[in-house]
Amino acid sequence: MQETTPNANRYDYTPALNFFRRWRKWMLIVFLGAAVVSLVLSLLITPLFSSKAIIFPSNTNRLSKAIMGFHYSMDFMDYGGERDCEYALQILNSRTMQDAVCERFDLANHYKIKPDNPHLKYELSKRYDSRISFKRTEFMGVRIAVLDKDPQMAADIANYIVTKYDTLCREIHRERAENAAQVMDGVCRSMEREIDSLSKAAPSPWQQKLIADRCKDLADLQTRATETRVDKDQAISYKYNVEMAVASDKKASPKRSLIVLGGSFGSLAVFIFGLLLFGKGNKKEE
Repeated sequence: MQETTPNANRYDYTPALNFFRRWRKWMLIVFLGAAVVSLVLSLLITPLFSSKAIIFPSNTNRLSKAIMGFHYSMDFMDYGGERDCEYALQILNSRTMQDAVCERFDLANHYKIKPDNPHLKYELSKRYDSRISFKRTEFMGVRIAVLDKDPQMAADIANYIVTKYDTLCREIHRERAENAAQVMDGVCRSMEREIDSLSKAAPSPWQQKLIADRCKDLADLQTRATETRVDKDQAISYKYNVEMAVASDKKASPKRSLIVLGGSFGSLAVFIFGLLLFGKGNKKEE
């Protein structure tokens, strides 16, 4: 059997070392040149400041039951659950919210989008989505993050969104409550007429039982109608403000060090790949 020498499976690094030794000056020039260009370009990028606000959606849809229902187990002082958090994200990401923020702060002009741009709405929505974001926290809260070149503007937008969220919640809740109240009031009047009609004649035993059942149903429905009116007229907040936004004194982007390092090493990698692609790496050292 043929014996294997200790160095039989070792890789010969000599060609690679010769390659880097031969092109080291050019590699250094490319690396430093790319670093300078990346630094200049990073200085031309407008710095953006970040502001954030955090809210906890509340269980306000259960308020009337928590106050009026003696056997209701939920605590209306409790924080919102996963469903409330998802509802909050849906409202915050709605087109209604976006339009309100864009109109309030004239973001089309602020983002320097020309009014005669045929794609103004698309460009404005794209810029809005890239600067304003909403994310659920691990504790069922919602983080509102805003990026802007003006730190005070970023804080104002975030705080306005918090306030506008309450307004939109009230409008949605009031509209649903008004519709429900109208339906229940109509049903109550119909049941009252039915009970009155049954009571006018001398009721038989089974009619008396029917009247008693209808009166019980009417009382339950009237209680629910009262709860609905409480929901309609309530003026409480639909969230808990955990953290209000403040103007930042430090930019969030761009990260110039990452831009310089990325540009430098990226250019160097492209340069080396080009040498290998065109066979420069296989050229014998002169």
